[in-house]
Amino acid sequence: MGIRKPNKLPQTAVIKQILKRCSSLGKKNGCEDAETDHLPLDVPKGHFAVYVGEKRSRHIVPISFLTHPEFQCLLRRAEEEFGFDHDMGLVIPCEEVVFRSLTSMLR
Repeated sequence: MGIRKPNKLPQTAVIKQILKRCSSLGKKNGCEDAETDHLPLDVPKGHFAVYVGEKRSRHIVPISFLTHPEFQCLLRRAEEEFGFDHDMGLVIPCEEVVFRSLTSMLR
């Protein structure tokens, strides 16, 4: 009998899933034509959109944030609270003022 590992994905796999999910948010009707046909025009390359706070205000953040432990903590909370399998986009369960403070320190 072998020891079973928990069903948790390695951190890199989770980050790849998040990136894939974020890049697919702008797709229309499952169409996967050219890359630029389905990405929102206001999200520059190397960035992704998140929705924060009660009013779900939209913020554009660099992909490099995904490597910061503080941001990864927010992503784990988002996964626990909302999951990543929905059509809403990436929602961060955090007050907007706290999110802005955190992201200003990460820049």
